[in-house]
Amino acid sequence: MENRVYVRKVFSYDYAVLRPLISGLMERELGGSISKGMLAVIKPNLLAPAPPEKAMLTHPLIVRAVAEYLIEKGARVRIADSPALGSFEKVLKESGIGSALSGLPVEMAEFRESAQIQTGEPFRKIELSRDALEADMLINLPKLKTHSQMLLTLGVKNLFGCVVGVRKPEWHFRTGVDREMFAKLLVQIYLALKPAFTILDGILAMEGQGPGKSGTPRELGLLLASRDTLALDAAVCGMLGVGPADMPVCNAAMRMGLSTGYELDGTMEKIPDFKLPRTSGLVFGPRPLHGLMRAHLVQRPVPDEDICRLCGECMRYCPVQAIEKREKKLRFDYNKCIRCYCCLEVCPYGAIKSKETLPGKLVRRIVKGRPSSK
Repeated sequence: MENRVYVRKVFSYDYAVLRPLISGLMERELGGSISKGMLAVIKPNLLAPAPPEKAMLTHPLIVRAVAEYLIEKGARVRIADSPALGSFEKVLKESGIGSALSGLPVEMAEFRESAQIQTGEPFRKIELSRDALEADMLINLPKLKTHSQMLLTLGVKNLFGCVVGVRKPEWHFRTGVDREMFAKLLVQIYLALKPAFTILDGILAMEGQGPGKSGTPRELGLLLASRDTLALDAAVCGMLGVGPADMPVCNAAMRMGLSTGYELDGTMEKIPDFKLPRTSGLVFGPRPLHGLMRAHLVQRPVPDEDICRLCGECMRYCPVQAIEKREKKLRFDYNKCIRCYCCLEVCPYGAIKSKETLPGKLVRRIVKGRPSSK
């Protein structure tokens, strides 16, 4: 069944447990479709250099277990991603993935070359990694994390890493403050790549101000897997008490006529106290007022001057050049800022937080307290 979502309790990254569990799930769903010599590309979450205990990246032993299974089936295996921060080699080293794969006949190569594909409206064309597009089999290995712009970064969002290098901030610039438009882009990327299998690392997850170092690790002890990445994402939302309409990716998929239904294999308990980031509406009302609202009412990235080391990574990555260094401090131009939170993602010190403005908080309380007209 395509929309079956496997849920397994795994309380630690014990390889003696992970290896047979992952092999069993992959054999059940993919065993008959792997042929000798085929190219299998494994796409983990390799956002930036970080050790496993930070819960930012896919755990190295999950990557190893998937790679070993594919090698035993006769596939050629390549581990690939396009990190937002730091070199691919540095990410492999700090994450422990490089050492975890030591001795295995695998290729580890950053996504570098792009190919253009037709996606229809509204984007028409998207450039994605040629390696991901041309792989005989794409295995998607996301991390269960929060995301200050998109609420959660799960299976579908993980595939944004197949957009190569500087094209990531370019797409943030093109979709601007429109969260729904960016979510539709993510769904179209998913439809173009259509991974054969997705395994979500939720053993040590991240809550709070994710997906970078501002987030907080939390032990959930969960491994989820499915051939249908949208179904997997929807199942996680159900577990965390998030309605499909409140998760931008699921909402965009439903608007596009796609199913987010799922059938569970295993027991999934509700986690009502999982700390999600606040993702209030960006702009609303008459278009002439959008600039004013964006500058004064919408939540914004704010630097913590006690932690910030003025390394400049946020300035280099910002797609609209809304950040500058003045008087030994970071200054944000909130008229330019499109609230993509790339700065929060790439900050190597976790020095940027998403905060609501005082006027925005007051407006939200007034709107929330207003009696319904229905």
